[in-house]
Amino acid sequence: MGTAITPQLVDVVDTFTAARTYSSGTTRHLRTCQVERWGLRTECPTPEDPFHDSEVTWLMPTLNLRLTCQRPRSRHAKAGPSVLTAVRATSDGRYWRTTDLLLGLEAPAGQRARIVRSEEFAAAVAGRVLLVGDADLALCTVHRVLEEFSQFRHDLSAWLAHKHIFDVWPPY
Repeated sequence: MGTAITPQLVDVVDTFTAARTYSSGTTRHLRTCQVERWGLRTECPTPEDPFHDSEVTWLMPTLNLRLTCQRPRSRHAKAGPSVLTAVRATSDGRYWRTTDLLLGLEAPAGQRARIVRSEEFAAAVAGRVLLVGDADLALCTVHRVLEEFSQFRHDLSAWLAHKHIFDVWPPY
């Protein structure tokens, strides 16, 4: 069974109305929508997810990355891994447009990071859903971050501090 080719995923965050619009056309009101020196911080409720209350996302356009974690519904639940996804992001001040480049890193706390979504990425490249420039950006971004992570012993907080992002991650 082959990997299905998904259309390019583009999200738009309106910082004035604190709303996130997905490629599907669905719009969600954000609990948090704050422009930071390093990018954009959001928290979006996930009412359809029985295990997670919300998705916390930091968009870091100068690094071509989106950092995401799921906030569990139960305070006793074990936190899942953080995910760094290669993205192409632009902002005009009000609207932040993010194109998912379908390749990322899963960074479980205290463990080595690993590349994720590679099959989906390969199918998107083969199906020309991702253009050569975007595919190259995704590969370069993910491999650069993986190499940098290894220098910080896969410690996400230390890596963020190295990038001059001193906010606490995950933000629980």
